[in-house]
Amino acid sequence: MIVKNTDFGWEVIHQQAHGLLAVQAANHWHPDKRPIRWIETLVALTEHDDGQDPWEGRNHLTEAGAPMDFRILEYSVPQAKRMVEIALEKSRWNALMVSMHATFLYESLEKENPEMAVFLKEQKQNQTNWLKKLDVRKDDARFAYAFVQWCDALSLILCQGRLPDNNRRLEISPGPDGTIYYIFQRPNQTLGVDPWPFDRPEFSVFVEAYLLHQLSFQSDKELYETLQKSPVIEKVWRFKEKE
Repeated sequence: MIVKNTDFGWEVIHQQAHGLLAVQAANHWHPDKRPIRWIETLVALTEHDDGQDPWEGRNHLTEAGAPMDFRILEYSVPQAKRMVEIALEKSRWNALMVSMHATFLYESLEKENPEMAVFLKEQKQNQTNWLKKLDVRKDDARFAYAFVQWCDALSLILCQGRLPDNNRRLEISPGPDGTIYYIFQRPNQTLGVDPWPFDRPEFSVFVEAYLLHQLSFQSDKELYETLQKSPVIEKVWRFKEKE
């Protein structure tokens, strides 16, 4: 979950919803700059955070009983495995993108956790195998994953409320061609991206957010049931090339 504290409690965005937001922006990426296997790449982007731990015990709660933001949980090998398994059920390219994402997220933990080290070794072998069987160049896969990573970063900036004020620019991430892109918010609340990478001068994206007025919970079951009864809002952002 992506969790923000508010004056009334918590704003919660499911990570799967964050993936859906990412693919809305990706869908407007300029056709001339798109990676190969376009549809599969979009599917991988949509599902790159799937396989979350089940709603049981206290998987989604902090020690204090608050909804747990995904950044607090440093890693989960079972979740990472499920993420790749779910992707592979659709296609090897889908699994390749998700596997590369898992490698990117967890590579720094390889020396700290033996279980993670085994998982990462398996993923590197899988990636080599899938590339060979798909007859795809490594550079093409890297280009496609860099695109996935860029869209992921953009979506997280929006979901986490990290847009700077007063037209200040925030780096999103290097794009697949190595270009550095920046996002900024105008006084009229429209968003600009520099340089502009999209196929149209203006479009909107949205994500659903749950508004929790309860600060702490005894179990995942209580949190889940409260989420189902909570108000849901659509957070909408309008991207515009020029003011």
